[in-house]
This record gives sequence, C-alpha cells and structure tokens, in this order.
Amino acid sequence: MLQPRRIIFSRKGFDSSSGGCPSPILPDGRLLSLPIPDTRSQVTFADIVHQGVSLGDHVAVLTRERWDGASGAHIDPDLNADALPRMPGWRPVFGQSGAAQGHLKNRGVEVGDLFVFFGLFRPVIETRAGWRFDPGQPPRHVIWGWLQIGQIQAVDALEKGALAWARYHPHFGWRDDPSNTLYLAADALTLGDTAPGLPGAGWFERHRASLQLTDRRASRPGVWALPRWFYPRKGQVPLTYHAKPERWRRETHRVVLQAVARGQEFVLDTRHYPEALPWIRCIIGSNAGRAG
Repeated sequence: MLQPRRIIFSRKGFDSSSGGCPSPILPDGRLLSLPIPDTRSQVTFADIVHQGVSLGDHVAVLTRERWDGASGAHIDPDLNADALPRMPGWRPVFGQSGAAQGHLKNRGVEVGDLFVFFGLFRPVIETRAGWRFDPGQPPRHVIWGWLQIGQIQAVDALEKGALAWARYHPHFGWRDDPSNTLYLAADALTLGDTAPGLPGAGWFERHRASLQLTDRRASRPGVWALPRWFYPRKGQVPLTYHAKPERWRRETHRVVLQAVARGQEFVLDTRHYPEALPWIRCIIGSNAGRAG
C-alpha cells in the first residue's frame, strides 16, 4: 500500500506575479483555481470548464483585460476529468521542471508521496460587468487539490507515442530539458494504515475554514495558522525553505508561520512529523466533494 513519506505543499495557480490577481472564490463558495498563463500552451482559458464555469468567460474581467479566453493556459496540475475533452486512459497529472523539480529530486520525492496544492484566492462579487473582487475581503492562501504519486516519468525519456492521452499537457511543449518530469496520480488515495476511499487525485469544491492556510487574523496571505505540531523540533524544520527560527511563532492553540514570499514546493517529511498524516487525511476526507 502506498504511503506518503513526504507531503509536498505545492503553490499553483494565479497570484500577483503569475496572472496578475488571485483566483476567485465564487459568491456561493466554490473554488475556481485559474491556471497560470502560458503562451506556449495549446490549451486556452476558453477551452477549460471547471464546476460548470468556462474560465474564458471571466478571466478578462478578473485580470482587467490582461488575459482573455484566447490566451494560453498552463493547465498544471490537471486534476479535473471534466475540464477538457479526454482521450482514453487519461489520469490526473502534474508536471515540474527546473529548480523546483531539482528541489523535489534532492528531497527524494518518490512514488507514494502526496502533493497538496494551494494557491492565492479572493472572494468575488457579482456585478453587471461580471465578477469583481470583493474590496472588503482580503486574498488568502487556500488548499484546493491533491495528487498522490503513482508514477514518475521523465518527459525526454518517453518513447515516441507513449502517454498519447497526455500530449496536450504543457510540459510536452518543452524539449531538451532533462529535468522535465511528469507525476501521474495513483489510482487510490492511501494515507497511513487506512484508505479513505478516494481516488489518488482530486480537487475541493468549496472554500471552508479547514482548507485555509492564511491566519484569519492576518492582513497578508503569507501569514499562516497551522496546528501546534508544526513547530520545529529537534533540529528538524517541517517545511523546506522555512529554516529561519524567526518565521515560526508558537501560540496556545496554533503555530503562526511567516511563509516565504516565493517558492513552489515545500516538502514535509512525515517520519519527523507523523501527525501530518491524520491531519491531511481529515482535511481531504472532509472536503473532497469531487475527485479526478
């Protein structure tokens, strides 16, 4: 049975530098993670449908015309089977390359490990001109999906015609990059000694308090409120890139973390923090209204 030795907190989707704004939390609470723009992608925002919403209908208003439905979209991770027309054999997939992939490799990320995807979100309100970000609601970091690794594949090592169902994926547009890697989802999610009865990858329908990383008392999204067991112990830091002691503050019922401003992949080793497995099992199990 696959068990995650590592949980990777993976920052994905729109933010102030990639896309120019947060992803929206719809008036009914639905989460709509916007993939970052990618001029090389063969998939456009107008091609993508999530929770019954065509991204192309709203991206222009939200970005103040910086991007529109015809703009290329880096649909990665790709977790929703209904987002695009699919070829037989499709499964959820995530790609990584460059320094971020080097970090994953250096930390020993392997089959069975679990990606937990989070991004920058902000509530929107309905206006005559379309959705607008609610000026009374600040942006916040929210967990919006997961993928447990079932297979790791170097893109440049694939034989001609292999993974035909995945050729739309933006990482197939990058050539001569030995770090270019695909992570294919496991068939079923397994955490610790029990299987929650969920597929190996999926996404969360609605914003709930348990999915929010940002401290509700904070004015900045990078101030996180985490369980007390997150506090560094015995020389071990729970999240890579967060080694500075001044980033961590222990309070009575929580730990407050000043998260780094940039960076994509923060790795937690469950051998040193075994409490992470029941914690993430509870989060996924109680919020996973839809998967795959």
